[in-house]
Amino acid sequence: MATPSLIGITAGVNPESPDYYVLRWDYLRSIELAGGIPLVLAPSGPALHPALVDRLDGLVVTGGVDIDPHVYGKEPHPKVKQTSPERDEFELILIREGLDREIPVLGICRGMQVLNVEFGGTLIQDIPSETGSRLNHLDLDRPRASIAHSVLIEAGSRLDDILDDEEVPVNSFHHQAVDRLGEGLVATAFAPDGIIEAIEKPGERFIVGVQWHPEAFWKDSEHNFGRLFRAFVRAAEAHRPPALSLPERTMVGAGRG
Repeated sequence: MATPSLIGITAGVNPESPDYYVLRWDYLRSIELAGGIPLVLAPSGPALHPALVDRLDGLVVTGGVDIDPHVYGKEPHPKVKQTSPERDEFELILIREGLDREIPVLGICRGMQVLNVEFGGTLIQDIPSETGSRLNHLDLDRPRASIAHSVLIEAGSRLDDILDDEEVPVNSFHHQAVDRLGEGLVATAFAPDGIIEAIEKPGERFIVGVQWHPEAFWKDSEHNFGRLFRAFVRAAEAHRPPALSLPERTMVGAGRG
């Protein structure tokens, strides 16, 4: 029997209580239902990152607070209120190490933005004030599985192949977005106002980012975002070296954050 893939899922620093890390549990449920084993990754010292990624079959970079604009060479906009330099550094290095090892990477919301920044891209720091869009991208008043708007998916993209639909309804909890695309990345979904809602790197490797939160629909078969997580876990299974068993990896990595 094949050993399930070990999927690293990044956690953030609680902005209201910095002594605690924070991660929504629906990320873990989504990976479990897709057939993977979730492993929570909390920010740690840079020296540990390569050894940590060595033990992963896939990496999920999650949502959270704004990225510090200095990371992509910009001065902060007045609407940028909460940042976490510790988390920025942690996730950027994890993505870099993951790409070097060719493991699948899935970025969600902030995670998509971090992925874009790692490839050299920039961000819109506040959608309403910088673009004039009236579409509600920061839909905080309704449950997380509520629909905020639809997105149009580019035909022939990996996301199109996975979801098999040209237009899908999504939730939305962000006020920042991809501005200049990182090198080698392409935009594969757009909101009605033109905001980029998904990115990927063309080719055989699974490098995908989505701006909405598909994990919030983990128990909702109607929207079927489980397809995205299943495709990601299948890619992780295809990457895993057959000679390295899960017990060996988890024992070596135990206690490393």
